[in-house]
Amino acid sequence: MSVNRIASRYAKSLLQLAEEQGQLEAVRTDMDTFGSALEHRELYLLLKSPIVHADKKISILDAIFKDKMNPLTMSFLRICVQKGREPYLTDISGAFIAQYREKKNILSLKVISAAPLDERVRSLIKEQVKASGMAKGEIQLDATVNPDLIGGFILELEDKRYDASVSRKLDLLRKEINTKVTL
Repeated sequence: MSVNRIASRYAKSLLQLAEEQGQLEAVRTDMDTFGSALEHRELYLLLKSPIVHADKKISILDAIFKDKMNPLTMSFLRICVQKGREPYLTDISGAFIAQYREKKNILSLKVISAAPLDERVRSLIKEQVKASGMAKGEIQLDATVNPDLIGGFILELEDKRYDASVSRKLDLLRKEINTKVTL
């Protein structure tokens, strides 16, 4: 079975169970936290390691998250480890967040800019995306800074990417000049 299918099935099960028990928001917060924690290389490698026994992995997860997470989330993590699905927990947490956003009609919008965006610009971007009709519900904007863009921005929305950066325009200009020089 593919990783995406495994992640999707486990995430769907957790989403349905959390919804049935009225703990969807708490579990979503936990899965966000867990996904962020997996960005730490040590935890990621621990969960992927076939050498470390499942009991040891569970005790480490308990030590890190037990007092910080909902009991439902902790039970889910333990079950995943007991069933040998811990290598997929990164994918499962990502699939859970994606399914949650879809269920709540939350559109994930990523903006990469050369300089930090102030709140006014963030609001303008959200308004423009809503006006375009691409967003039916709430828009979650994730803004990052990449000074290599020189100026402008890159907008990533679902599977679309709009690059209005100065570095991209300079690359296009450089290619155009190179083709004319070689002729």
